[in-house]
Amino acid sequence: MFPNPVFSHLAVNACLAPVCAMHGLAVTTVEGIGSTKTRLHPVQERIAKAHGSQCGFCTPGIVMSMYTLLRTNTKISYNDMEVAFQGNLCRCTGYRAIIEGYKTFIEDWETQRIVNTTNGASNGEPNSQNRVCAMGKDCCKNKTDKDEEPSETEYIFDKSSFLPYDNTQEPIFPPELKLYSVYDEQSLLYKGQKVSWYRPKDLNTILKLKNKYPDAKIVVGNTEVGVEVKFKHCVYPTIIMPNCVPELNAITENENGLTIGAAVTLMEIENNLRKYINDLPKYKTRSFVTIIDMLNWFAGKQIRNVAAIGGNIMTGSPISDLNPILMALKVKLNLVSEDGGHRSVLMDETFFTGYRRNVVKPNEILLSIELPYTNKYQYVMAYKQAKRREDDISIVTAAINVEFESNTNVIKYINVAYGGMAPVTKLATKTGESLKGEKWNEAMLDKAFSSLIEELPLNPSAPGGNIQFRRTLTMSLFLKAYLAIAKQMTKDYIHEDLILPYHSSGAEQFHGDIPKSAQYFDLVGDEQVKSDAVGRPLTHMSAFKQTTGEAIYCDDIPAAEGELYLAFVLSTRAHAKLLSVNPEKALKKPGVVAFFSAKDLTPEQNAIGPIFHDEELFASEKVVSQGQTIGVIVAKDQAIAQEAARMVEIEYEDIHPIIVTIEDAIEKNSFYPQFPKTISRGDVQKAFDDKSNIIIEGQCRMGGQEHFYLETHAAFAIPKKEDDELEVFCSSQHPSEIAKLISHILHVPMNRIVARVKRMGGGFGGKESRGMLVALPVAFAAHKLQKPVRCMLDRDEDMMMTGTRHPFLIKYKVAVTQEGKLMGAQVNIYNNGGYSIDLSGPVVERAMFHYENAYYVPNAEVTGHVCKTNLPSNTAFRGFGGPQGMFGAENIIEDIAFKLGKSSDEIRRINLYKENSITHYNQSLENCTLQRCWDECIEKSKLAERRQFIEKFNKEHRWRKRGIAIIPTKFGIAFTEKLLNQAGALVLIYMDGSVLLSHGGTEMGQGLHTKMIQVASRALGVDVSKIHISETSTDKVPNTSATAASAGSDLNGMAVLQACETLAKRLQPFKENNPNGKWEDWVLSAWIDRVSLSATGFYATPNIGYDIKTNTGTPFNYFTFGAACTEVEIDCLSGDHQVIRSDIVMDLGESLNPAIDIGQIEGAFMQGYGLFTIEELIYSPNGTLFSRGPGAYKIPGFGDIPQEFNVSLLKGAPNPRAVYSSKAVGEPPLFLASSAFFAIKEAIRAARADAGVSLEFRLDAPATSARIRMACEDHITKR
Repeated sequence: MFPNPVFSHLAVNACLAPVCAMHGLAVTTVEGIGSTKTRLHPVQERIAKAHGSQCGFCTPGIVMSMYTLLRTNTKISYNDMEVAFQGNLCRCTGYRAIIEGYKTFIEDWETQRIVNTTNGASNGEPNSQNRVCAMGKDCCKNKTDKDEEPSETEYIFDKSSFLPYDNTQEPIFPPELKLYSVYDEQSLLYKGQKVSWYRPKDLNTILKLKNKYPDAKIVVGNTEVGVEVKFKHCVYPTIIMPNCVPELNAITENENGLTIGAAVTLMEIENNLRKYINDLPKYKTRSFVTIIDMLNWFAGKQIRNVAAIGGNIMTGSPISDLNPILMALKVKLNLVSEDGGHRSVLMDETFFTGYRRNVVKPNEILLSIELPYTNKYQYVMAYKQAKRREDDISIVTAAINVEFESNTNVIKYINVAYGGMAPVTKLATKTGESLKGEKWNEAMLDKAFSSLIEELPLNPSAPGGNIQFRRTLTMSLFLKAYLAIAKQMTKDYIHEDLILPYHSSGAEQFHGDIPKSAQYFDLVGDEQVKSDAVGRPLTHMSAFKQTTGEAIYCDDIPAAEGELYLAFVLSTRAHAKLLSVNPEKALKKPGVVAFFSAKDLTPEQNAIGPIFHDEELFASEKVVSQGQTIGVIVAKDQAIAQEAARMVEIEYEDIHPIIVTIEDAIEKNSFYPQFPKTISRGDVQKAFDDKSNIIIEGQCRMGGQEHFYLETHAAFAIPKKEDDELEVFCSSQHPSEIAKLISHILHVPMNRIVARVKRMGGGFGGKESRGMLVALPVAFAAHKLQKPVRCMLDRDEDMMMTGTRHPFLIKYKVAVTQEGKLMGAQVNIYNNGGYSIDLSGPVVERAMFHYENAYYVPNAEVTGHVCKTNLPSNTAFRGFGGPQGMFGAENIIEDIAFKLGKSSDEIRRINLYKENSITHYNQSLENCTLQRCWDECIEKSKLAERRQFIEKFNKEHRWRKRGIAIIPTKFGIAFTEKLLNQAGALVLIYMDGSVLLSHGGTEMGQGLHTKMIQVASRALGVDVSKIHISETSTDKVPNTSATAASAGSDLNGMAVLQACETLAKRLQPFKENNPNGKWEDWVLSAWIDRVSLSATGFYATPNIGYDIKTNTGTPFNYFTFGAACTEVEIDCLSGDHQVIRSDIVMDLGESLNPAIDIGQIEGAFMQGYGLFTIEELIYSPNGTLFSRGPGAYKIPGFGDIPQEFNVSLLKGAPNPRAVYSSKAVGEPPLFLASSAFFAIKEAIRAARADAGVSLEFRLDAPATSARIRMACEDHITKR
């Protein structure tokens, strides 16, 4: 921006970067670096070939983060890559494949990678050399030249096929943008209808503007104001951008430290501080090191690239990451105004005057910050605790700045500052004063704790909740600083141990190593013809389009002529009468076309639902949840529609009670009338009455989970102008149901409605039924207005409207033998259904089917209840109640082990199902590989050896504890509603030999289309390049079931196989007549001979169906088995944790595509890991969702994956009940992530043992940092 600039490449968030701020800059998007039509960039190619793109919605952002990193650095390290991805999220892949693909750009990648392959492949990392190959004596290293070697093309990915990367071939910076005098010396003004955007060129100009417009917002990165404008609907008439004012953008050095311009970005600060750290004595830059450490956890790199330090200070967030450090240092802030000149203030306890208010006058600006050097006896430490380490707002942040008298441990002064403990960043001045002159020892520590408790009381009703946890953190984080400083003082000048080694681990923070991984799977044999794609790890068919931004999602469809936009008017009350709904003001707004509500439909049309029509499209007389649709505004564009929707006036009258939790529902007897239902087997009471048995009772709770598909719900409806025909593009797992419900609300036959799905940006069950909430209003408006209408929900709307995974409460009573064998179980399962029943019935039924997980219980009575509450209707989510039921089973196992004083592994082992065991719903387990999965997982994970290490580790570390757990799973595959187990396919062969395949399943990233092409490839005997799937459409395959229940490949695969076999049979005579011909020859001959080259296929799963009333029949076609072993480490002071290693063994029969299946396993595991540890839905008593949007709701990020992540597909286990002996994969692996939860519980128990408190405790899921910390009871939590 100034003369002779250094050109830098910055990754930024497009949703926050204002167009005005792009003046003079070159903007590159994913479409600009490569294309399938020209040439892929290596960054695009490698993520695709490494199987790192599933649904693809997150892929362009990840591609651009990596591209920016390569443009910025000629040589990159893994740490560089890790930091680059801090602001990126993926819900599908589990991250491992992305990391593996992009590690090939690291300079020493070849030395890090080892490949062990023999009927399997692995990608290993440093220190993997000591790993014992799973093949034992059959390892490829032990083979002779005579042994058959697998082809290199069979690896999970083949690096030799990658395009080389040469950074000298990148586009040059546009010469026309290098004109400094044109682009950087000009003062600019952009004027819009509501906003004037100024970009002054010098300090005088900005001061004049601030004097003239004292309420103007000074914006550098737009990271705060952008969010306020978008989500809080704030309007700021005057914006001033200071990026070209030299004084605000400079960093200068003086004898006392650095002067940092207020507009300097956090990334520029980090880069400069690193230079000073390298050049100056270590003691002088201790505060610099602390700031850099904190910046690593400050948002993501895309934010740090543009956000300024001045904005962080002036915003004054009470949970700021940096302000506690700056306040502990009491940095000097230089202020300036046009009429008042320069003045300086200290950033101390007087700077913030209230919530987001400070002493800076309206016409003043923050010019710069004076960041001081530290001296030889001064130490600065800072700690942040959040739900997720990367890119998360803090719960509590602590910063300690202490100076000692020369060559002693006597405190000269100490400043302790906290974020998250008051409406402002809080400097604990009384504590600081009380500790002056104290020695740095445990007596001082005790005094500090007492003072902090008194000085930081935190009101029980304080915003943010978690009161006791936050109070505990003030002391816990102080203790961490105490330990860290004591360790450092010992190194620097005390030369005697101030703390015991046993306690020293409390000073440490988690830092990730380079993750290692291995994937083991069967390779196809040389005898398999090359054109047969089944069993090969093919790249997802849409991957390259996804990496280049060419993949079309619902909202990417180009605008149609006369298109309108729809916005929702949502309830802000959880339970209330609608006294009036007045759209008059909204309708007067220019550009608004219509308002629709319940008045525009008959009560019969307005009643909708996937099974029971027990909810309303538009609320008529009352609302029963916040986020319920009251009406919709249709306007000429999105901005007008959304603003008008906020103008609709609604008058409510609250109704009580407001029922939010399962406990509320039980207390108020609020249940859906279709339940309870019970599955019984044997005589439970007899087992309880047997005096030789031990009776154990308990309960556990499992929270809900937001789907957080990266693409929110979307729909686009186009009326066809005649015969009431309507074309509806939708992001739905169930287009047939969308068409059926549109037919219902419009009173138009289904043969006039075509629902089309190209692809979805994730689904996970969340788009199975709730897509109707968007598609139906859009279709209704389009039909009424005879205009194309579009809508895509904002993230906060989606989270408010569409429901989540069901929270569950499970109460159990079991009878066990003295050895721990289960003899009887009485279980009551409650789920939180929300305001309509939706799919809550089948969800609780699946939980009932899976209440025992993988364990035989001869006598059982399992009852399911669906609670009716005032929350958005909860719905399908990967696992569909199975994980919640299995979670109850594992809690039972844990309770048994504790009561009997036995190993939980032993209790699991002796109760495992065996071949031909009979479940409580009277289905025999055939081809049961559960024991094999269990044994192989134990062997691969080296469980016994690692348990010994963990026991030693825990004895040596007071504040760090490790735990390890191995968990099996048995997941039933089929829709439990018999009629849904059907599928159709249509296969068309054109005269040129190309094949168009249509089937009833939808693609949401799980690779279904890819697998169907592989099935067709084998059945037809043609290469996959000749087969194309365009979309899923109800005019090609009618009456389809949802793509759900992990049955997509099973059902549609068999339908595709049948259609292809029909065509192959028709072509056989032409093959025989021309054995040396090609596929195209045979097809052309058949066409000339007037043979039909189109065929339908239909499949209905045989021998399936179950009656819960009589407990007879067969609910599942077969079962997918697996086991996982996970080791974790917890920080007993902060509640943080890290997954050290996970080993997974899954029986997937003969995999159709090992790369896709392994990706599904890893993605399901990480999604389950979020469910059991990080992800937490928080509602207020009045039904308000607090954890709304990515700022408040956290899913796992790149840094949360296991440090070692190994996946093995069980060998030699063909499945006779599915297409080409394969098995379903989507849902079964998710529950295996509970191994992390139970490992955390084991680690907590070790901490409790050290503290001398009871080893019996309850831990509900998710195991958040708050729950972990408070379960590690000690002298701090008891204060």
